[in-house]
Amino acid sequence: MSDHTRPTGPANGYTRPAGPTSGQARPAGPASDECADAGGVWDLLLAGGDLLDPGGGRSGTHDVAVRHGRIAAVAPRLPRQRAAEVVELAGRLVTPGLVDLHTHVHPGATYWGIHPDPVAWRSGVTTWVDAGSAGAYGFPAFAAASAGYAVRVPALLNISAVGLVARVGEARELANCDVDLAVATVRAHPGRIVGFKVRMDRHNVGSNGLDPLRRAVEAADACGLPVMVHIGAAPPSVAQLLPLLRPGDIITHCASGIAAGADGFHPATTEAYQAGVRFDLGHGSGGFAFDVLESQLAAGMPPHAVSTDLHGRSLHGPVFDLPTTMVKMLAVGMSLPQVVAATTAGPARMLGLPDGTGTLAVGAPADIAVFRAEPLRHEVVDVHGQRRHAPLRLVNELTYRAGRPLPPRLPEPVPPWIPLTDTQRAALARRDRAVRRLLTPPLVGPDGLAEQFPRHGG
Repeated sequence: MSDHTRPTGPANGYTRPAGPTSGQARPAGPASDECADAGGVWDLLLAGGDLLDPGGGRSGTHDVAVRHGRIAAVAPRLPRQRAAEVVELAGRLVTPGLVDLHTHVHPGATYWGIHPDPVAWRSGVTTWVDAGSAGAYGFPAFAAASAGYAVRVPALLNISAVGLVARVGEARELANCDVDLAVATVRAHPGRIVGFKVRMDRHNVGSNGLDPLRRAVEAADACGLPVMVHIGAAPPSVAQLLPLLRPGDIITHCASGIAAGADGFHPATTEAYQAGVRFDLGHGSGGFAFDVLESQLAAGMPPHAVSTDLHGRSLHGPVFDLPTTMVKMLAVGMSLPQVVAATTAGPARMLGLPDGTGTLAVGAPADIAVFRAEPLRHEVVDVHGQRRHAPLRLVNELTYRAGRPLPPRLPEPVPPWIPLTDTQRAALARRDRAVRRLLTPPLVGPDGLAEQFPRHGG
């Protein structure tokens, strides 16, 4: 399978026990030759977790040591006495911090954007690739806002300078797709922009046909970057736009029932896949159909990246988060190592993300996700209401960004233009009441307090 390193270890149906493990001790042994530092104290040791790191080629029970925000050592056993803090993770699944290849952040400035941090701390996603929320006109403001997020936010620049300030239509005015301005924007923000984004469906390009894509490819050629192409309702059809794509360019919403049409995916799609065009799931609120994905899997075309297209209209369903999307892939027969590869090293490699993003290699940033894998068969759904059964749930318990746990963040209010069902509104109201009930009472009773400033003798 292209771009997927498949380690030995548990596949679909991961069932290691997931009970409490705090205080369990295992004999400490010498670090293996996967230890990078020459001595000193580690800031953190994650001990005894079931590691699944496709990019690093490791699986099975491992300890992970962190120092100065980076991975310092990885081995089956590491000495606990070298760590300032030890967290016991027996029975837990430990992966690199997840990389979501298709998200939309920048709330308050775009139609689709959400704040990543309230989702990141509970989902394990430490790298949120923003897929074209900003074009050249708004990118300086986007860069300033994203610098304040707790997570990493590499960006795809929208070829339309206006970006996603509205639901649709950014490329209907071809003058907005200014190649020279797009190239200048990339060069003015070195390292922040890792590709280009263009939405190629009739709602967004109007009568301009393939021209917005041609301009995106021209800009990408000038900058040496890939293009991510959103597909949807024709025209243009997928078969028309595929010949313009180069090896390494990305089709997002690759299993879209809307783009596939009544006849399923076009033979040209297979040719593009074999020629090196990368396929990204891009679930979203309209971009993923189980039957299309199953046809692609049967044809030997698994997605190279499994992403959410998480935005204001998918956050409360049908997407919810990346772990929920991952178990949907298990429901159609992908293995857990495949899915973790497609949410860590795979997307990082597709965009050339720096510094070991998506791996737990020694020296990489200590972006780490810890999950409880609950072996619970349950129903999952695509954007069209098709249902399948997943074999487990992935419940995030800890998310570390540069070696520090992301702090809890309350979700932000839903913008008034986001459509919600009555059931979704009722569920949000119940959640608000539950949070209020949790936070309103005093944290502890009298027996849980100490006299901080003694009355006598202090």
